[in-house]
Amino acid sequence: MKNPDFRPQSRRNMLRSMVVGSSLFPALVAELSAAEGSSSTENPLTPKMPHFPAKAKRIIFLYMSGGVSHVDSWDPKPALIADAGKTVPINEFQGRKGSFNMFLKPPQWKFRPHGQSGTEVSDLFPHMAECVDDLCVIRSMKSDHTNHYEATLGIHTGSFTFARPSLGAWLSYGLGTVNQNLPSFIVIAPQSPYAGGQVWGSDFLPGAHQGTLVVPGPEPVANIQRRSATAELQELELGLLAKMNRRHQTPRATDPQLAARIQSFETAFGMQSAMPEVFDLSDETEATLKMYGLEPGSTRGFAWQCLIARRLAERGVRFVELIDVGSSGNWDAHGDMMTHVPLAQNVDRPIAGMLRDLRQRGLLDDTLVVWTTEFGRTPFNAAQGAAGREHHHWVFSSWLAGAGVRPGMTWGESDEYGIDVGRDAVHVHDFHATILHLMGIDHTRLTWRHSGRDFRLTDVHGNIIQPILS
Repeated sequence: MKNPDFRPQSRRNMLRSMVVGSSLFPALVAELSAAEGSSSTENPLTPKMPHFPAKAKRIIFLYMSGGVSHVDSWDPKPALIADAGKTVPINEFQGRKGSFNMFLKPPQWKFRPHGQSGTEVSDLFPHMAECVDDLCVIRSMKSDHTNHYEATLGIHTGSFTFARPSLGAWLSYGLGTVNQNLPSFIVIAPQSPYAGGQVWGSDFLPGAHQGTLVVPGPEPVANIQRRSATAELQELELGLLAKMNRRHQTPRATDPQLAARIQSFETAFGMQSAMPEVFDLSDETEATLKMYGLEPGSTRGFAWQCLIARRLAERGVRFVELIDVGSSGNWDAHGDMMTHVPLAQNVDRPIAGMLRDLRQRGLLDDTLVVWTTEFGRTPFNAAQGAAGREHHHWVFSSWLAGAGVRPGMTWGESDEYGIDVGRDAVHVHDFHATILHLMGIDHTRLTWRHSGRDFRLTDVHGNIIQPILS
């Protein structure tokens, strides 16, 4: 006779009492989207071959939330200085169509040439300026929306209107991960950004590809320590759980949600041993900490995020995103451009330190580093002498460095005032197509069938920026 207490509810209660049922990392134990046409017996994180030989094995994606001013950082505009205070006609302002006369506002930081390449960078980023010979600066980026939410969604998912899988989730789906004890996609952020968890969501892709959130602080991942009294007891519990999972899965062999959930539990267990070692910086030298600008013992700030990113890259994590701030207190300098100063100081030295560290360790040869924001800021204002700048999606700047990218170059131009693209426009879809290409992925072939059609990161768009490839 069967034990009447042995029911699905009892199984769930047992899971809650075990480490794998904890809130170890909500991203991997969230409700998982149905996987049309996939096998439930497959491990979704198994390493997969790229479409063609890849230059990059992993990505560190640096996202500056709020809209960094391109004309105050990466895009020098002498004419904007010479014609400051003059008016220019504009046919759209902050999403409103019409005829507007705007006052040109000059940059507030001086631009200087740096490195052997002579790339001009403003004094806002003095440390990154020293690394320009490693960078390919794109000065002709274009987005489709002037609002933070939509533009943030677009730079991460390629969709400006509806939630779609993020870039990191697509790469996890396409390539899997080489380290089964760590998630394939990790996001390190001190606060929630615009669009929230959709920034690292998997949407219709299997939930195992969703980003795992790490929050800087004394406990970057909640409940990382085992709940069982001893390792031996935990091993017995997990063995029983595995047996129950197999029994539960047998009559449900075609249920992709169940397979992905079981996989997430296994990853959670691996994280218990792997993640604490990632966060333990005791083996880092004083010189390394100084290079990042990290105080010994500190677990906060962008310096900590950058150093942890390098350690995750070393350990085979496929995609690491660093978000510098959240949906407030960010680069959204409507009132005063001088708010860029502390934000730049937070990220400038750590990013430069990480680039140097990656190069010294030979990791920059197969790591792609991406720096971007959701849009730029207006080179003009409605009021003469205004201290701030507004949202500007017509043109802005980003950069790439590392594997497969030609270093020490700029690509594209904005017009004389930095208002619109002058030549060689790079839409967000082109940006994504190029990033996927560097990872060995043909963006037209990385698809997922959902609601009766094939979806991809670049939708029906996207051209690879061939001239910037090495």
